[in-house]
This record gives sequence, structure tokens and C-alpha cells, in this order.
Amino acid sequence: MLSPSDWITTLSLVFGGCCSNAITLEHITSRYPNSGILITFFQFLIVSLYGLPNQFTFDDPQESKHAANSVNGPVSEHNIRRRRWLPRLKKRKVPLLPYFVQVALFLVLSTLNNAAFAYDIPMAVHIVFRSGGMIINMILGWIFTKKRYTMRQVASVLIVTAGVILTTLSASKPQSRATAAGAPDISLYAVGIAILSLALVLSGFLGLIQDWVFSQYIMPAQAQGSDPTGQWQENMFYLHSLALPMFYFSKETISTELAGMSSSPPVFLSLPGSGPLAPYEAGVTLPSALVYLLLNTCTQLLCVVGVNRLTGRVSSLTVTLILTVRKAVSLLLSAAVYGGQGNMKMWAGAALVFIGTINYSTGSKPKQKREKKD
Repeated sequence: MLSPSDWITTLSLVFGGCCSNAITLEHITSRYPNSGILITFFQFLIVSLYGLPNQFTFDDPQESKHAANSVNGPVSEHNIRRRRWLPRLKKRKVPLLPYFVQVALFLVLSTLNNAAFAYDIPMAVHIVFRSGGMIINMILGWIFTKKRYTMRQVASVLIVTAGVILTTLSASKPQSRATAAGAPDISLYAVGIAILSLALVLSGFLGLIQDWVFSQYIMPAQAQGSDPTGQWQENMFYLHSLALPMFYFSKETISTELAGMSSSPPVFLSLPGSGPLAPYEAGVTLPSALVYLLLNTCTQLLCVVGVNRLTGRVSSLTVTLILTVRKAVSLLLSAAVYGGQGNMKMWAGAALVFIGTINYSTGSKPKQKREKKD
């Protein structure tokens, strides 16, 4: 359970980090639409570096405690002392194989979501479309885990699906760079929607795997008094760090996009001066695109930490509701900052998605629990 101070910290990370991340992401992808892999790489890198210290320990390995009874004779005190200075990874609660499966899906769908911007997908459609995975989750849950759903849940999913379709159709003829080049907008947009649809399906399978991992490994550990903070930190670290080697196969794309951003117009970042340097303006000049890339990377870290803190400490119902509100705020900020991308059809579709999501979430509690609370 979160204390009031924890709530303030977590919600600040979720809303401040995720919403500002959406703003910087839209700025970058509007100018560098093929930078999805580069953005994903830097996001995975910074989250891995942040989580690395929490996954190392200097404690003696278990075998050193029984070194005197080893078949090779006792180990010297010098060797035991030396081992204490060697860092080693903490014992995981989840085996590596389930992590590898999750990492493969997580990396692919993250790359697909960012790559969709190269196909004239407006940020508003991107946000709303990614909120429409409930129908995929329901179908996969019904097929693979034999889940059964109430009429309220089914109706809510149909409302969300109608909202996604309405929002998608509202921007099916975007005015963009493709128009100026004489390219067929509708076909380019259709490819982008297909990419987002594939990402939604993969996200549904990832959710099934995560539910299985939770029931097999995490729930038993929590029942034995395991700290939930350590679990979300472990999950966050391995999902990002194990994916880093896979970016080797995209190194040429990453270097090309990075070189393109490096040649963007420079921006001067002033530094506060003091003392004898006060009369002079101190600062550094950096390519503007790299500044936005740095901001996007840092805000992504805040967003990921906030969401993982939330997931590890409150119910899935609360997580769904808070993330739904966060997406609504991101959508409003996108329209306020960049403007010109909303119309009545798009806003109506977005409203249906958010209403359906909240209705589904509030109708997901078992009836017995609701009656007890009443």
C-alpha cells in the first residue's frame, strides 16, 4: 500500500514523466520519422543503466559460507575477503527463459510503436490506438486461458473498439509531408495502422506471458513475504537490459539517424554563472535534435520507473485507471502544444475509448468484493 508521500512521488513520475515523454516524442518523430529504433535504443539503455546497481550485490556467495567443508579443503581468508569485493548479480525470482521471451516481444512491440510514426500516424491516433488493446486481450484470454467475461465487460470492449475505429478513420487522410511529395497518403497511413495493430496483438501475447510468470513465480514469492519493490526493479532491469544486444543488428540505422540528428540546427544552453564569471554567459551549444532526444530518454526513465512502482504496489484496476487518465492528459497536451490535429470525430473516438476503458475496469471486480466493501 502506498503512503501519501509515495502516492505523490509515483503520480509525479507517471504524469510528469510519461506526458512530457509523449510531447518530446512527437517533436522528434515529426522531424525524424525514421528514428524509432534510435529512440527505442536510448530508452532501453538508460533504463538498464538505472536498474543495474540494484541488481548487483557484494555479499558472499552461498558456497563461501561452507568453504571449510568443501572437498578441496578450506578456502583461505584472503580469498574469501577478495570475493567480497567482486560484484555479482542477485538471485532472480524469475528464470532467464521467461525473461527472454518477454524481452523479445517487448522489444519488437516497442520498436513497432515508435516506427509507426514514419507512416503518417498522428500522435493523437497513436495514443488512442494503443489504448484499444482490450479487445485483443479479451480474445486471447478467451482462447488460451478460457477466461469468461461479463456482459458489462463485453459492452465496454465494444465501446473501446468503436472509439478506436472512429479515431483511426478521423485521420485516414492526414495532411503531411507525404502529400507534398505526391505519395499516396491513404496507403502509407494504412501501413502505419497495420504496424500498430500488429503491436497490439504482440502486446496481448505479452500480457498472457506476464500473467503466467506472475502466477508461477512472483505470487508465490510475495506470499512468502518477498519485497514487491525488489521484484519490479528486477523485472524492469531484465526486460530492458537483455534486449540491448539485439540492437546490434540495427546499428547502421541507429548510426545513420544519430548522424542526421547531429547535423540539426544548434541550440545554446546557458548555464547559471556566479562569482567572477557572472558577467559572461556560460553554456554549451548542442544540436537541437539531440537535446530533445536526451529529454525524451530522461522522461522515459521517469515514466518507466513511475509505472513500475505503481504496478508493484497497487491493484491492476488502479493501474488501469491511472494510466487511462494519463493517456487522456497526454492527448490533451499534444493538442494544446502542437494543435491542428484534432477534429470532432477524433475527440469523439478518444472519449469512447476512455469511457469504455474506465467502465471495463470498474466492472472487473468480483461481485463478492464489491458487496463486502459496501
